[in-house]
Amino acid sequence: MKIDFIADTNFLIYLHEGNEIVKPFLNYNFGVSFISEVELLGFKKITKSQEIELKSLLNDTYLIDWNNKIKEKTIALRRKYSLKLPDAIIASTSIVYSTPLITADKAFSQVEELDVILIEF
Repeated sequence: MKIDFIADTNFLIYLHEGNEIVKPFLNYNFGVSFISEVELLGFKKITKSQEIELKSLLNDTYLIDWNNKIKEKTIALRRKYSLKLPDAIIASTSIVYSTPLITADKAFSQVEELDVILIEF
């Protein structure tokens, strides 16, 4: 499957909430880092119905697992930019897959190697 972009965790939250800002991107195939899955499903106050909805949403994406290329790029990005570990993993995934990252997090803009598409309100 061709991946058109990597979705950041906040993109997935907006999608789950039905936010109109992500609608233009729904006609594309997108990948999701395993760390976004962990962030979404590991939320302490998640209800059972939210968990079911989020798992269904994730089943419709291309889930990208941890691998050596992503690990090496994550280490390099953490050293260079002092990113939080989840952000470094997501950015690394996008870079390794040579695919834009769609996010509302402006912190990703500092990563020169990353093709970022910022969604703004």
